[in-house]
Amino acid sequence: MQGEVKEEIRARLNIEDVVGEYVHLKRAGRNFKGLSPFSGEKTPSFFVSPDKNIWHDFSSNKGGDIFAFVMEVEGVDFRGALEQLARKAGIELADYESAGAKQLAARKKRLIEANELAARYYQQCLLRNQHAIEYVFKTRRLSKRVVQDFQIGYAPDTGMALTNTLIKRGFNKKEIADAGLSNRYGGDMFRGRMMVPLMDGTGQVIGFTGRIIGDVPNAPKYLNTPQTLIYDKSRHIFALSQAKEAIRNSEYVVVVEGNLDVVSSHQAGVRQTVATAGTAMTEPHLRALKRLTGDVRLAYDGDKAGVAATERAIAIAAQVGVDLTIVSLPEGAKDPDELIQSDPRKWQRAIDDATPAIDWILAQYSERVDMSTAVGKRAFTTAGLTLTQTLPDPVEQEHYEQKIAEMVGSSLEAVRAKAAQNGTDAKQLKPIKSTTEAPVVNYVYEDDVLSLAAVDGPSQELFAHANIDLFHEAHRQALARYYAAHPGTVLSTTPKELQKYDTYVKIVLLRADERYADMDGNDRYYEAARLLRQIEHEYKKQTQGKLIAELRDAEAADDESRADELRGQLNQLIKEIARGKR
Repeated sequence: MQGEVKEEIRARLNIEDVVGEYVHLKRAGRNFKGLSPFSGEKTPSFFVSPDKNIWHDFSSNKGGDIFAFVMEVEGVDFRGALEQLARKAGIELADYESAGAKQLAARKKRLIEANELAARYYQQCLLRNQHAIEYVFKTRRLSKRVVQDFQIGYAPDTGMALTNTLIKRGFNKKEIADAGLSNRYGGDMFRGRMMVPLMDGTGQVIGFTGRIIGDVPNAPKYLNTPQTLIYDKSRHIFALSQAKEAIRNSEYVVVVEGNLDVVSSHQAGVRQTVATAGTAMTEPHLRALKRLTGDVRLAYDGDKAGVAATERAIAIAAQVGVDLTIVSLPEGAKDPDELIQSDPRKWQRAIDDATPAIDWILAQYSERVDMSTAVGKRAFTTAGLTLTQTLPDPVEQEHYEQKIAEMVGSSLEAVRAKAAQNGTDAKQLKPIKSTTEAPVVNYVYEDDVLSLAAVDGPSQELFAHANIDLFHEAHRQALARYYAAHPGTVLSTTPKELQKYDTYVKIVLLRADERYADMDGNDRYYEAARLLRQIEHEYKKQTQGKLIAELRDAEAADDESRADELRGQLNQLIKEIARGKR
């Protein structure tokens, strides 16, 4: 099904038209050119090829087909991109699915329709209720624009108002319950509340948050849609559809605890703000955000629950590989909404001053113990060094070792001696995994030399003597091996042997057209040789870093035999790197 519907979508939609909805494109020969939507560049380096039906962004080294573009720009997974493009192409995905899948898709569609209708109903109720209007516009001080953007409404304080409306529109009670809109007694789930719709990444309403208006004894302040077929709080990110353009433009995202914190932040102009369900940050949340940016700034409340949630998020961020920083609110501000109400500029300053996660954690550790005592210093250094020893970069490790030494008033030598020991008091403080991951490498040198060789037969001969195993991922290695086996064959289309990697080969051909087609033949050859040397040099530098880390571990463990072996390997490698620079 998937392959068939993908090809039908490609046949109905022009890639330049879809991309053109996000990027201002200008004709550049056979291709189109524009400013990258993924970086703040001022010189256009984003290309779309209608002939090859692919796009490529030189500034970020990203590229792919129409589906890859929607996944990148909208921050959705493949299924989300497929559904979005199918709607645009006027294709009913159910026509391509099995009977069971069709039934499930029909059920989901029906529940979304019920929630969409409920959102419009709540908006109409807001306009008809003076009490709700005063709360939304005077008490909460929300603007008309933000009320429209978030489709904020009001649930009337009656038992069956929405339910009866939906029944009149053809929905039965089971569908209403399955949509999360009725309670266990069959009446309306939400009553007498300001309603804030929960939307998926494409802007479809899949649930609600209801905020009580006034003082109602024994009533929860906030009430959220329960788990349904279309709403999963462990995956849902509030306001992602409204925030993703600002996230792309600012290149960072702010994650807060409450949905109304988000609404206030957007009204204050900080639109790259989203929320998770309370403090329940999950791996799917961070993976979804990572599609838009690797810079995540967390601003949970400063209470005990917020601090604990921040620690959990740091551990998850380490696994996902995002750069997590912590936004600390000024003294006296309970949450972002309260801070924004007092002074919106302080909210932006707090975001700008976000603290690296490890620094924040070390500060938290220092507050848990008495740093003036030997016992407190011992507990702090044990937890702190356990944290820093997870860092892959030796320079960064040393930076935090120095910081720990300063915080306890000790010498760097003493801290390093402690790091070399197997601490026995690690359980006194629970260390948090580091959020610092190895830098994301886009393998630009590899893509460049593979693109250059596509239009230069002599350069392909160099691959017969190159170490192809140094190339990353199967598609790059396959193309490099093809050049080695078929030197002198300039590519214009994807060879039969490489059909499995058709999209990548098309990206390579687009890069070749734009970067190397007009280069002199001799210049191409020498540039290919330089790039292959650079790939080998980069590999050796990475190997050097790994050997240094292994040597430190061996020295710390007093394994002199292993340390001598590593020193020999390291010295030989350093000589090879030095020779390569000559």
